[in-house]
Amino acid sequence: MIDIRQLRYFLAIADAPSISAAAQTIGVAQPSLSQHVQRMEEELGVKLMDRSPRGTLLTQEGHVFVEHARRICDSLDRCVADMRELGGVVRGRVGFGMPPSCSMVMSVPLAETVRLELPEVRLRAAEAMSGYLKTWIEDGTVDIGFLYDLTDVGQLRGTHVMDEELFFYSAPDAWPLDTPPGAPVPLADLQPLDMILTSNGLRNTIESYCGKHGIKLKVVVEMDAMTQIKELVARGSGYTIFAPVAAQDYVRRGELLRAPIVAPKMMRPVYLVTNPARVATRACRAVEQLTLDVARELVKRGIWEASLV
Repeated sequence: MIDIRQLRYFLAIADAPSISAAAQTIGVAQPSLSQHVQRMEEELGVKLMDRSPRGTLLTQEGHVFVEHARRICDSLDRCVADMRELGGVVRGRVGFGMPPSCSMVMSVPLAETVRLELPEVRLRAAEAMSGYLKTWIEDGTVDIGFLYDLTDVGQLRGTHVMDEELFFYSAPDAWPLDTPPGAPVPLADLQPLDMILTSNGLRNTIESYCGKHGIKLKVVVEMDAMTQIKELVARGSGYTIFAPVAAQDYVRRGELLRAPIVAPKMMRPVYLVTNPARVATRACRAVEQLTLDVARELVKRGIWEASLV
């Protein structure tokens, strides 16, 4: 039967240019390592790698086997770490993924709270667009993350934390409508305007509302870079739609003007997401609970403009 040692040996080979290089890395004789691979291939009934004088190359079956081996070894490592932590101080590393808008309001207070209440936990926060975060949560690059849409997330588990209202944004000196600047704007009135939007995440929510009401926006620029979108709109190069937290810095400085969108009012859910297929350590569970506490406190204090659910 294949054991955990053989899985770790195979992962070492997969990560090295050759069996001889892997043997030197893990301190095992090359003939012995080759025999381990041969026995696994016989046990599985498939060829896991092709060997040549230039090194080794994983077969298709080998690539699939590597994915399973990594999950198994990672799960065992997490199990060992969790058992060692039981009854003691919560410690360990936790990867956290946030979209740029969440990160603006959440990353600093969360980092400060984790450092104060979980001093032995090392939080690694990463910022990315929602599409990347979904993949990172699935493959274990991060343990926890905020997402705005649970469509096509498969086995991922999401906690509905809050709902954000979406607003229309314009440069103060480039208000495009006949209504007073900042007055509520019917979504249909945005159709002739030059819109600058992201290509995923928030865009999916906007397109969903537009589709349900027979509205088609004129998107002249797609850009998955929140700061650059705000800068373009502030220069009068177009208009955009954001949640308040994403643009509060520009609004505060008077560089952007916001207006509520009506007919319909547009809302976006915010979920805290984990992957139940991966064993969560005590550190992960503790950070997840702290995240919920911090997020709800920010909403109650009006720092994160949203409605708790």
